Amino acid sequence: MLRDVAIAFLVPMLLAACATTPAADGAARAALAPTGKLRVGVYLGSPTSYVAAGAGTEARGVGYDVGRAMAERLGVPFEPVIFPSNAQLYEAFRAGSIDVLLTNATEDRKRFIDFSAPVLFIEKSYLVSAGSAIADAAALDRKEVRIGVSQGSTTSTELGRILKNPAFVPAPSLAEGGRMLADGRIDAYASNNAILYEMGDRLPGSRVLPGRWGTESFALGIPKGRGAGQAWLDAFARQARADGTVSRAAARAGVRGTFEDIETK
Repeated sequence: MLRDVAIAFLVPMLLAACATTPAADGAARAALAPTGKLRVGVYLGSPTSYVAAGAGTEARGVGYDVGRAMAERLGVPFEPVIFPSNAQLYEAFRAGSIDVLLTNATEDRKRFIDFSAPVLFIEKSYLVSAGSAIADAAALDRKEVRIGVSQGSTTSTELGRILKNPAFVPAPSLAEGGRMLADGRIDAYASNNAILYEMGDRLPGSRVLPGRWGTESFALGIPKGRGAGQAWLDAFARQARADGTVSRAAARAGVRGTFEDIETK
């Protein structure tokens, strides 16, 4: 009886201990924050990255909040570096101006980014404007259809394997993408659902189409050549997912369209 009670008491403690991010040694800290502070890259308009403060609201975003938690556990100052678009974010990343970002871990990005374990999974669909006659994704595969995509994203490449007829129109920012949809320059906007619902909140009557054409697996990414920090980054990512850091950040940012990836549980 006493043995069973002891086991019941110790198991949760052992599990919690296993989930704890180890203290960063000097080599890991120097690799992940070489300037002495953690420069976290985010871009405007996406709740998975960064949404600026508004009337009665604080700045929010999964990349922003998780980056702040990472800096705290690493023991260095947090410095968010905010860009108007994800294309500009990747340019700065390649130039070495930021230390970490949270993004969809695609095969193409793995060529210049070393990723942690995934922490967030989001479905992808399309947003159409109020009054649009488009009812489902099948209606988009026509030559006269124009689909907006984020400049610098891999969306047009991925969709090109699925839809053979529409034109893909790059938008320099999410704000401009919303304006393009509102004034009829495009017929739909394709992205992950977290972005689409955020855009839709600013476009009365707009709709996210049912179903999904793909999924995104978000992970923390660091520049190539910082391998001394990889093990610590992986441990932090797993703990941030296990202890609710990521889910709290997603809830605070109002992220919608998430799902659980069974293989990584």
